[in-house]
Amino acid sequence: MRIATFNVNSVNARLPNLLEWLAEASPDVVCLQEIKCEEHKFPRQAIEDAGYNSFIYGQKSYNGVAILSRLPAEVAQVGLPGDREDVQARYLEVEVALPGRAVRVACLYCPNGNPIGTEKFTYKLGWMERLQRHVTQLLSLEEPLVLAGDWNIIPRPGDCYSPTAWMDDALFQPESRAAWQRLLNLGLTDAFMAVNGGEHAYTFWDYQAGAWPKDHGIRIDHLALSPQAADKLAEVRIWRAVRGREKASDHVPVSADFDF
Repeated sequence: MRIATFNVNSVNARLPNLLEWLAEASPDVVCLQEIKCEEHKFPRQAIEDAGYNSFIYGQKSYNGVAILSRLPAEVAQVGLPGDREDVQARYLEVEVALPGRAVRVACLYCPNGNPIGTEKFTYKLGWMERLQRHVTQLLSLEEPLVLAGDWNIIPRPGDCYSPTAWMDDALFQPESRAAWQRLLNLGLTDAFMAVNGGEHAYTFWDYQAGAWPKDHGIRIDHLALSPQAADKLAEVRIWRAVRGREKASDHVPVSADFDF
């Protein structure tokens, strides 16, 4: 079973890129972030023609997450619990049916948090606290769980081309990295670190300042696994070549293969 995450940076603007990659990689489940559209404007028919059902939590012009599945699935949670006033579309969770078991897959788009010292950074840290509480409950179910998405957190200095360049960015603040580590301390596994762990393997290159040709990237797209999912992890791949294609997203897909 192949589960992937892909921040598409507008699903309608990048639809040809997405469809090309789906045909190439043949994932079973894909978590999309920054779809930047409401549900009625999501390209559902094109996705269905590619062989996938769509589960969507959209928002006009900003944010928005979706899960595509070739397997039977049901929505388990829309929106991150813990704040009824939060209307940002950043979290969607489904249960995917496999013979004899279910796999829970959550798609998340963590807040960016910039600039630091503002309410945006406070929101980022508060969102991560809510996520930790929710994940604690999910782990108590003792089932395969995959949390896949754009986490907007650079876990290690080696996950960016220059720690100095990111020192004042919310993605690399000690508080942000500590929030990520607290989730791992609950029992989650960083899929990339479990299989590879090499430094300077990036998932995002900014459109500005020639970041892509200079390989000035960062690793912020992660799959975090419960013990029941980590035990079945076989391979992780960063689809780096996707970034070099015409009208590409500034992120690339990351996939994990499991022996479910």
